[in-house]
Formats: sequence, structure tokens, C-alpha cells
Amino acid sequence: MKNTMGTALSVTIFGESHGPMLGAVLDGLPAGIPVDGDVIAAQLALRRPTDELSTFRREEDPFEIVSGVCRGFTCGTPLCILIPNRAQSSEEYEAIKTLARPGHADYAAQMKYGGFQDARGGGHFSGRITAALVAAGAVVLPALRRKNIVIRSHILRCGGESDRRFSLREEELRAELASLENMAFPVLSREAGERMKRAILAAKEAGDSVGGVLETAVCGVPAGVGEPWFDGTENVLARALYAIPAVKGVAFGDGFSLADMRGSQANDPYYMEDGRVRTASNHNGGINGGVTNGMPLVIQTAIKPTPSIGQPQKTVDFVRGEDTTLTLRGRHDPCIVHRAAVAVDSAAALALCDLLMGRFGAGWLTE
Repeated sequence: MKNTMGTALSVTIFGESHGPMLGAVLDGLPAGIPVDGDVIAAQLALRRPTDELSTFRREEDPFEIVSGVCRGFTCGTPLCILIPNRAQSSEEYEAIKTLARPGHADYAAQMKYGGFQDARGGGHFSGRITAALVAAGAVVLPALRRKNIVIRSHILRCGGESDRRFSLREEELRAELASLENMAFPVLSREAGERMKRAILAAKEAGDSVGGVLETAVCGVPAGVGEPWFDGTENVLARALYAIPAVKGVAFGDGFSLADMRGSQANDPYYMEDGRVRTASNHNGGINGGVTNGMPLVIQTAIKPTPSIGQPQKTVDFVRGEDTTLTLRGRHDPCIVHRAAVAVDSAAALALCDLLMGRFGAGWLTE
């Protein structure tokens, strides 16, 4: 289905940027999983714009769970979360509704939906819809944590500045993931984070924007999860991550850098540690042949620069069939990389839950 992903656990997202509300439906969750509204609120807060690095559209996201939860636990039926839109400002989009904003899906949507699409704020293509994805992810992230599986992302690169990569050793990696909890601008190095923020503000001052790369690590996934070929762990995770607006690249482990290595460098040698099979390096990101090998999963996700910028851009009026120039005004992010981190964590959590439930059964989450 077009707005649904998952087999053992499916998630459907719906809504438009300037519609009355958006939301998500989770189907396949076993009964008995605790659902904590405070956790959902905290995750939504990480996605919410809060400072000069972000848009001035400030939604409070007061969500409501309307089905699937009883007395604080899932009850085995579809879980539906609704999030109202209350701070939309549609007037600014009326004058440009027939103009193709460069980098946006306006023209593609016009060709697909024939003019019946909701063009306000990007409609269903808007990053605003990731609020529904984050709310759904906040239901399963604590369930994974109770199975000792932790997911967290940091900004590896942004605006030409770089943070250090995650540690190779799992004990150190878990400490790094813990340090990122509830961090609105998630970086491992505070100095790198300050350099990134200065680069974002410089782009904003110039009426421009910047993108970046998120590095995500997942600790605790057992070996043997995933399938070869079309349902591999990489396949399922990549499909979920590419659903996030502005994602233009997903790589595992060292990703494209592997192409410049020799096999002697790219291979991860095995060794035994406390009765467990481990690898001395993790160039392949914890996955071989589409199946997890017990090492931490490591994913890099490329986020393009925010397409809404304040500089004049050449475009077309796709109704009149005329060339024109567009200068966007309104409330736009000079960078969305830091706000996208929680969306990446959420999408990865939902995809992994689907894989794990397919491997071990739905009841595995509540054992």
C-alpha cells in the first residue's frame, strides 16, 4: 500500500501539512506493551523547531491515542495516534500554488494528481508529516529498549563541518548513545556542534540552507535477523529511511567508502569474546548478506539542504506554461538535519520491529 510499510508490524501515516490533523496507525503490535505518553511527547519535542536554527512554525503537537491502548498498555488492536495542525498559515501559498518550487515535489505532484493535490505547505509531501512517524516510533522504541536494543543518531556532517564517528567497541558506543538522549542538536563533540550551528546561521543570513549526514547506531540486535535478496535488513531499513522527506542517500557501515578499499581492508575479521562471535572492525555495518551478524548496526543517512530558501530562483508556472522567477517568503528552516535525527531513529525502530517480529514472532516484544 502506498502509505503503509511493514509486514509483521505495519505502520500507515496520513495527513497534510495544512490539513486539520495528521496521524499514524500501527497494526500488528502484540497486547501488553506499555505505552507512555511522556515518551511520545519527548520524542515529538525533539522534532519540533525551537530556536533560530529552525522554522518559526511552532506546533505544540498535542497528540491523542484514539485506539489500540487500554489502561496504559497495547490491547492487540490497531493503535491510532492523531496530531492536530494548529499553527498553519496557508495564505502565503495561494499566490505560488501554480509555481514549481525548486527542490520541492510541486510539479511532480501536479503531474501525478492532476491539480487535485493539497499544495499548501507541501501537502502530504511535507516534512510536517514526520510528526506522525515520530509518534509511531515512540511507541516501539521503549519496547526495543526493554529488549536491550538502543537506537540513536548524531549529526556526522553539516554545513561542511564534521563530528567524530561512533566508537567501534560496543561498551563505548552504548555510552555515546546514552549521551545523545534528549539532545535537540545531537552531536558527540560539543565543539563540532558549535561549528555546525555557525554554518547554519551563516546560510540563513545569506537566504540559503545547508544539509548534512546523520550517523545512526543500533546496539543489541541479535545475529540472524533479515533475509537474503529482497527482504534483507538493509532493504527494509532503507525503504523506511527513504520515506523521510529530504533523504537522498542511505549507506551501511562505511558505505561508498568501501568502493575505494581493498578486500583486506574492507573485510571484518572475526574473533571470540566471552563466548560470542565478534568482528574486530565493522566496515559492513553489522550486516552480511542482508542478515545481521550481531555487531552494532551502523547507518549513514544523507539529508539534502532545505529546498525552501530566500534567494531568487528560476522556475516555471506549470499551469500557464511560462518561465518565471520565485523568491520564497514565510517560515522555513535553514537546516533540517538536527530535526531529522529523531525521524531517522523512529523509522529505523519501526523497520527493525517488523524484522524482529517476523523472525521471532510478535510475542517476542513482550517476553
